[in-house]
Amino acid sequence: MFPSFHNADKPTHRRVMVVGLLLCLVFVVISFSLRPQAESGQVLVKADRLVRTAGEPQKAN
Repeated sequence: MFPSFHNADKPTHRRVMVVGLLLCLVFVVISFSLRPQAESGQVLVKADRLVRTAGEPQKAN
């Protein structure tokens, strides 16, 4: 029988799984931090419009 990852002892298996999860987590954090951030003020414009029209009656279609 060939040695495989599933035949390893439990501490080794757990250690390999924890290291793999940590590497994945580091990759995700780095990829999100390096992603270019949107500098558009579209959200602010929409929020401003919602605040300015907050007490007005709805327009009929």
